[in-house]
Amino acid sequence: MRRLSPRDYRRTPWKNGGGITTDIAHDGEVWRFSRTPITTPAPFSDYAGFDRIQVLVSGRGLVLETPDGEIDVRTPFRPVRFAGELAIVSRLEAGPVEVLNLLGDRSRVALDLAVLTASEDRRLRSGLHVAYCPDGGAVIRLGNERHALPADHALRIGQADGDAIACESGRIVLGSVTCVSR
Repeated sequence: MRRLSPRDYRRTPWKNGGGITTDIAHDGEVWRFSRTPITTPAPFSDYAGFDRIQVLVSGRGLVLETPDGEIDVRTPFRPVRFAGELAIVSRLEAGPVEVLNLLGDRSRVALDLAVLTASEDRRLRSGLHVAYCPDGGAVIRLGNERHALPADHALRIGQADGDAIACESGRIVLGSVTCVSR
């Protein structure tokens, strides 16, 4: 387990040149867990071969327009899943927003993203997990250990197969990455 703070994070330009994302945790080009401001409507970067899960963590009113219709991300803390190659243009109905993204090469990893609030828990499957506090502060319990996370801090948890994680106070976004058997 490793604590992560903003000084550990990496800033990366968007593939389409439209902004900067903050990588909270990553494994090279295989997967990444990041926080991104969206300040103007724009096309999303093409991540062909990747799966994406996104959750709104600040602001309201984000809609992702696709050739087949809309993906509704208006409600904060409700994750949505989509393919990285899907042509998307963002629409902002109520001003700038911030989102968390979990992206992964679908031929190598499977992804899950969950939001846990006070008194919620979850069993961790085999893989790597990132517990991130997007706002306020949170206290989580992993096994018999308690961890206080200030806003914008995280825990990177490796190989916690079967362990329970509980959110005792506040809110965490839990990103999980599992290797895919070939």
